[in-house]
Amino acid sequence: MFRKILLPVDLSDERHADAAVEEARKLALVHGSDVRVVTVIDLPPAPAANYLTRYMPDEMRAELVGTAEREAEAIAKSVQAEGHSADAVVRSGKVYHEVLEEAESWGADLIVMGSHHPGMQTYLLGSNAARIARHADCSVLILRTRED
Repeated sequence: MFRKILLPVDLSDERHADAAVEEARKLALVHGSDVRVVTVIDLPPAPAANYLTRYMPDEMRAELVGTAEREAEAIAKSVQAEGHSADAVVRSGKVYHEVLEEAESWGADLIVMGSHHPGMQTYLLGSNAARIARHADCSVLILRTRED
């Protein structure tokens, strides 16, 4: 049923990522799915982002991306179903926009992601998970941990 599962992972939020990783692994085994792990280096609001991208040393940017790539690749290997592929992509920008772009360009059938219970800020602004679920062209499975 699901040939391609996109697994967005926030590398700074291990608790919520773990639930999604485990669920994606199970689904990949059951459906024989290919999995793509995507992590997004979130940029701050435009004025600060312009400053950072203009003045951040190339070595610092390369180290940030390299670390994200290594961590995402390790997650991809952990969810790979026998006989199927698992890879990782690092993107930069706004999380919901980059996840939706990756899902569309890769042709994902399902997005599996972890999320936290909404707090006051997300009630006012909306969470990435809510935006992704609202605008995705494929099915979206949002997991919450019991501790939430």
